[in-house]
Amino acid sequence: MFGLFGKSKRKKEIKSTFKEYGYEIHKFQTSEYGEIDFAHWQHPFNQPITIGDTHIDFYKSLSSKGGLIIDIGTYTGDTTVPMALAVGKQGLVLGLEPNPYAYKILEANSKLNTDKTNIIPLPFAATKEDGEVTFNYSDASFCNGGYLSQIKNQKHGHKYELKVTGKDFDKYLRENYAEWLPKLQLLKVDAEGFDSEILENMSGIISEFRPNIMAECYKKLTMEERHALYDSMAKHDYTVYMNDTHYLTSGFVDDADRVKLTPETMKIKKHFEILAIPN
Repeated sequence: MFGLFGKSKRKKEIKSTFKEYGYEIHKFQTSEYGEIDFAHWQHPFNQPITIGDTHIDFYKSLSSKGGLIIDIGTYTGDTTVPMALAVGKQGLVLGLEPNPYAYKILEANSKLNTDKTNIIPLPFAATKEDGEVTFNYSDASFCNGGYLSQIKNQKHGHKYELKVTGKDFDKYLRENYAEWLPKLQLLKVDAEGFDSEILENMSGIISEFRPNIMAECYKKLTMEERHALYDSMAKHDYTVYMNDTHYLTSGFVDDADRVKLTPETMKIKKHFEILAIPN
C-alpha cells in the first residue's frame, strides 16, 4: 500500500511541476522500408508508440505515392511518420503542432528517415484567424491537451494553460502550398474537441479538393457539438464511418468492414475516431 501511495504522490508531483523533456531514438522494423527511426518524447505521461506495416498500410489505403497529407494536431509525429512513408519521398506531409514542447520532437522526427519521407513541421494551430489562442493541458509540462477552451463542457480537468500561435490555415495553404493542394489525399484532424471548427474553416478546401478525412470525436462533446462535427464532413457529400482499432487492423479491405455513422450514433460516449470518404 505504501508503494502505491508513493507512486501516486510521485505522479502528482510530475503532473504539477514543469519540466522540459528530451527524446530518445527508437527503431522499428518494417518489411518494405527496413529500419525506421523515431524520436520518442521522454515525457513520463507520453504513451509508447509503434510504427509498423499495419499503420503504414492503413495510410496507403487512403493515399498514394506523391500525394499530400495534412496532419493537424500531429503531436510528436506518431501518425505523421507512417503517413510520410505511405506517400513517399516524392509526396509531402504537413504536420501542425502548436505545443512548442511537443513540436521540438516533431521537428526531430521530420529530420529522420529523410531518404524515405518528406515532412514539413508547422508550429501553429489551424484557426480561422491569425492570433494567439489558449490551449489547456492536464499536466504542467503540457503532454495531454488541446484547444479545450472552445468546448461547452469545461469539466475536462485540463487546468494548465499554454498560449500558442494560431493561423488562418485556409489562407496559409493557398498562399504557400497552392501547387500541392490538387494532390491533397488525406486530411487528419486531432484537436481535442476543436475538430469541427477546423473542418468548417477548411470547408472551401474540402469541397474543392475532396480528400479523405480523419477526425476525432472527443468524449466531452455535447450532442450539439457532435452533430456539428458530423455535419462538417457529411455536408460535402461524404459518407462518415467509425474508425476504431478493429478497422485499422483490417485496413478497410472493403465496405463491409466499415461501420457507418449517422447523427444518431454520434451519441456514443467514448472517445472514437472518424473516417469520412467522399462519395
